[in-house]
Amino acid sequence: MKKITCGLLAVLGFWSCSNKGNDPDVSAIRVDIKLERFEKSFFAIDTNNIVQGLTKTHSEFHDFYPDFMQNILGVSGNPGDTTTLSVTKNILRSYTSFAIDLEKKFSNTTSLENELKHDFQFVKYYFPDYRIPVLVTFIGPLDAPGVALTRNRIAIGLQQYAGKDFQGYQSNEVQQMYPAYISRRFDPVYIPANCIKAVGDDLFPDKGTGKPLVEQMIEKGKQWWLLDKLMPTTADSLKTGYTQRQLKWCKENEGLIWNYFVTSENLETIEPDVIQNYIGESPTTQGMPQASPGNIGQWVGWQIVKKFVIENSSLNPREIMNTPARKILTDAKYKPK
Repeated sequence: MKKITCGLLAVLGFWSCSNKGNDPDVSAIRVDIKLERFEKSFFAIDTNNIVQGLTKTHSEFHDFYPDFMQNILGVSGNPGDTTTLSVTKNILRSYTSFAIDLEKKFSNTTSLENELKHDFQFVKYYFPDYRIPVLVTFIGPLDAPGVALTRNRIAIGLQQYAGKDFQGYQSNEVQQMYPAYISRRFDPVYIPANCIKAVGDDLFPDKGTGKPLVEQMIEKGKQWWLLDKLMPTTADSLKTGYTQRQLKWCKENEGLIWNYFVTSENLETIEPDVIQNYIGESPTTQGMPQASPGNIGQWVGWQIVKKFVIENSSLNPREIMNTPARKILTDAKYKPK
């Protein structure tokens, strides 16, 4: 496998994004990025002496070990517990080969760490009091999260970053969990954006649950707008998960998309199935052309937030993120052509 290429792709992303060159200079902001490798300790455990191996891993990663064992593997983590021993042995036997392949891919994480350092400099610029979590990588079952914010860590599940062409993702069993429109994003280049999304969720938890469709669209749109501030040189395709073709389609049809919402949908609906159609994962949006991406409601919300920001340029990111969605909708006067 090829070595991780986040640094190169991030540079390429710079030229494909909408950066205007007016972003703040963050080069003097000190950020110490520490990337711990939990999976190296875990997969070094001898299956003939799991108790000793788990004890050693717990000692080396005392903060993250309980999160991994309890929340990822679903066991107590107590080396003397029968279920813990059984599940650990099964994971080691089933995933060691995968772990070896991933170790080759992530043998050098310098580019990833440099990219994350750059992103966290923007986090500290806008939110100087935010405590940068320690980063830790792990390898868990394929249904474990690609990025999760634990009590003290940003945990990166490498099992979801083997590369979009990784053969293991093509099996029917995995495709049932992660169809191609999702698994194509299982690539290392998405790690920084997914980490910063987790930071954004930590800073500003979603306020949209239970609210009408249009307010949920705007609350989701705020998340992408915040990514624009924290990752200004990163390609929109990496922040949104859309393909370049989908982004182009949205931009070229912005007026028609909004007209569809206004004339063919009830923006005030609180019906879960309708809301899921517009702000949920899917290959395309039901009711719209095949060229449309899924989660198009978040894209529209993003445009509304950007219009609001233009009309309220004196507000800082915290104030914008805390502005009620309804006020954003009213003040934006969003009417794309």
